[in-house]
Amino acid sequence: MRSSAWYPPSPCGLLSLPLLLLFSVLVILCSPAADAINPIVIKGYKFFDSVTKNEFFVKGVAYQPRTSVVDPLAQPTACQRDIPLMQKLGINVIRVYQVDPTLNHDDCMKAFESAGIYLILDLTSPNNSIDRSKPSYDLSLYKALTATVDAFSSYPNTMAFFGGNEVTNNNTNTDASAFVKASIRDIKAYIKATKSRYIPVGYSSNDDADIRDQLDAYFDCGDPTEQVDFYGLNLYEWCGTTVNFQTSGYANRTLTFSTYNIPVILSEYGCNLVTPRVFAEVATIYSSNMTDVWSGGIVYEWTEEANNYGLVQIDQATGQVTTLTDYDNLQKALAGVSPNGVNMDQFSSSRQGQPCPPASSSWRASTKLPPTPSEAVCTCMVSSLSCVSNGQVTMNDSVGKQLGIVCGMTSCADITVDGTQGLYGKYSFCAPIDKLSYVYNAYYVAQKKVPQACQFSGYAQTATPQRQSDQGCTDLTAGRNATTNSTTSATSSTRWRFRGCAVAGASLLSAGVLALG
Repeated sequence: MRSSAWYPPSPCGLLSLPLLLLFSVLVILCSPAADAINPIVIKGYKFFDSVTKNEFFVKGVAYQPRTSVVDPLAQPTACQRDIPLMQKLGINVIRVYQVDPTLNHDDCMKAFESAGIYLILDLTSPNNSIDRSKPSYDLSLYKALTATVDAFSSYPNTMAFFGGNEVTNNNTNTDASAFVKASIRDIKAYIKATKSRYIPVGYSSNDDADIRDQLDAYFDCGDPTEQVDFYGLNLYEWCGTTVNFQTSGYANRTLTFSTYNIPVILSEYGCNLVTPRVFAEVATIYSSNMTDVWSGGIVYEWTEEANNYGLVQIDQATGQVTTLTDYDNLQKALAGVSPNGVNMDQFSSSRQGQPCPPASSSWRASTKLPPTPSEAVCTCMVSSLSCVSNGQVTMNDSVGKQLGIVCGMTSCADITVDGTQGLYGKYSFCAPIDKLSYVYNAYYVAQKKVPQACQFSGYAQTATPQRQSDQGCTDLTAGRNATTNSTTSATSSTRWRFRGCAVAGASLLSAGVLALG
């Protein structure tokens, strides 16, 4: 016989349970422990825990073991092996340089989340990045970057993204920075348009003495939509114990960033000119000398590789890991620091972005950035053509040769770029094959569409256009590229159901208390 106790409507599929039993089940199944970590947010030039409001300092390590699988976050066994050692070391952030967005990362990301470890992820890869020697920013790169954002945006411990790493590395390739900055602008917009939580996007720079000041200013200047959200510096100036804050160059770099309006971190540090490394700089990085300017740093790197920067050695045959002297020294150094931060609610900043660096013989990146790649624009353009590539060209060889030939016969201004002058053709971001079709057609039209003008050694053919001209194609906004990601990993899906269950349960229990009262 049913008792007279009040029974609330059943949440989460649990039926006919007394109030106290229902509460117990909700505590077990819907516990906040399902999330072991709070998202990190930016306010002014500092990072903060979004829930506790405590200032957050990065105590990180670069994590990119060189194995047959290039994606370390798709290897659950390796993650489970390494995480306890990272916890013992005192790490709260890993930086990963390359992933495969098509693989499943749930197990590793959840394991790092449970361990209280965040991820700062580089969005680019060797096959999908801006080539500093001949920079461009096209639709394929945009799609690759957004695919990686999609793959990692649902994890609460995804702290931030890097949109580039040392792309401009000396004064001969500064024009590449315009293309990097454009891609960061577009990733920021994509995240804001399609994700429920904004994830900051930054840039990781080298410390080239000839252009460091220009680089530092360039990525923090201009329209706020074009500025990076935070800045990383790969700094290897503190070597051994014979230098200090002043003589290492750290003091000068701290002074440089003392007026920055965004967080700055050491995106790599740990000079190995003196070995074993003692990490004497750690005490200073997390001291009052630097903590009002810097938000911590990332040691390079986790595994011992040919460059001799490793903290641990991994036996490739067995997978067994052995800690090295550098690991022990870093552990001692990190254990001795306790940076003093501020509370987010008590912190305010009125700092503004930097003035853009003027053009000079050593700095040639235009402040005018390339347009946002748009698939709709390219599709529209191709649909207007009467002479197109017939698909016989190959991407690696024939396309380039054909473009070289045709651009000597007709103007290619609409498909070329110049990051120094800030000149970007309206179809410069389209696929190479589409750009080739465009200039084929331009020549064909200029020649009054005589049949022999659409041959090009058998690589071209006539086509029936779907529209009279390409007029209006560039009016199609790139925002149409930003479609909401409808897929969710099993882990994040379960986590969301538990969150909803907890909310529903709390509401029902509240109603029960009122009813019982």
